[in-house]
Amino acid sequence: MKKKIAILGASGYTGAELIRLLATHPGFEITALTGERKAGQPLASVFPFLRHMALPDLTRIEEVDFGDIDLAFCALPHATSQAVIRDLPRDLRIVDLSADFRLRDPADYQKWYGKPHAAPDIQREAVYGLTEFYRDAIRSARLVAGTGCNAATGQYALRPLVAAGVIDLDDIILDLKCGVSGAGRALKENLLHAELSEGTQPYAVGGTHRHLGEFDQELSLAAGREVRILFTPHLLPMNRGILATAWLKGDAQRIHAVLSDAYCAESFLQVLPFGTVPSTHDVRGSNFVHIGVVGDRVPGRAMVAAVLDNLTKGSSGQALQNANLMMGFDETTGLMAPPVFP
Repeated sequence: MKKKIAILGASGYTGAELIRLLATHPGFEITALTGERKAGQPLASVFPFLRHMALPDLTRIEEVDFGDIDLAFCALPHATSQAVIRDLPRDLRIVDLSADFRLRDPADYQKWYGKPHAAPDIQREAVYGLTEFYRDAIRSARLVAGTGCNAATGQYALRPLVAAGVIDLDDIILDLKCGVSGAGRALKENLLHAELSEGTQPYAVGGTHRHLGEFDQELSLAAGREVRILFTPHLLPMNRGILATAWLKGDAQRIHAVLSDAYCAESFLQVLPFGTVPSTHDVRGSNFVHIGVVGDRVPGRAMVAAVLDNLTKGSSGQALQNANLMMGFDETTGLMAPPVFP
């Protein structure tokens, strides 16, 4: 029998991406979709590109009968999931795509998001959803906390190197370029076409970006000591994609060997031949990550670049990968479609 799925917050970009991915999943059936501001509307009126699918209309969360639901994806805005998940049935398995349960220490959540954690008792049971590093815990988890898309991209480039001690942990510079869909679907003046197109700019500079909380937490855990990276994101006038470029002190060939060994058995993480740089075009619309390593002209320095699609592997694809583990399916089910090109 198919597992019954609810998507809470189905009217946003990550909700739509989940529906797109689940369309061909053999083991999941979407039985409830919520969208508070769009409640009562058919999904086709919100996302015409999904018109061909037979799907339930959007409702409010309180109208969902969770007694028939096996797993819920929460694709809700940040600072919303905590209160919603707190009131959901305790036997319901949940993958949360927001930032609300990513940081293990509620004090860190308050530091980075500017408000007290609304469900600290539930936070204790949340498993961080970077699948390749937490899959054993994810299989048995009730609640999985999806990663930030920027944090996931940077960690794929850095985490094995930090754990292996092959780079200078006090000299990590991460420069990141992100497509505009990473900012969500809400109307914002700076995201209007005339404001965004034909230009780019850094944002959340000087160590203020919220995903630094995840970098601090996860890289320090991998290293067994405090790690604080320099991180600057930039907003690009493209719909999808993230390019993370890390400048590191370490032997480039050894760095490439460590990453190749760490990811050689992974279905979605591909380390390119030494000296090859990745492109966001080559992973667009897919759950794949491409990683390249290049030696710098200065001996003892290297560049590691990683690319992924922020809506797929950076969010909804990763969420489905985790849900597959939680529900006993092969981890890659519904996720092996090749990237969209051109």
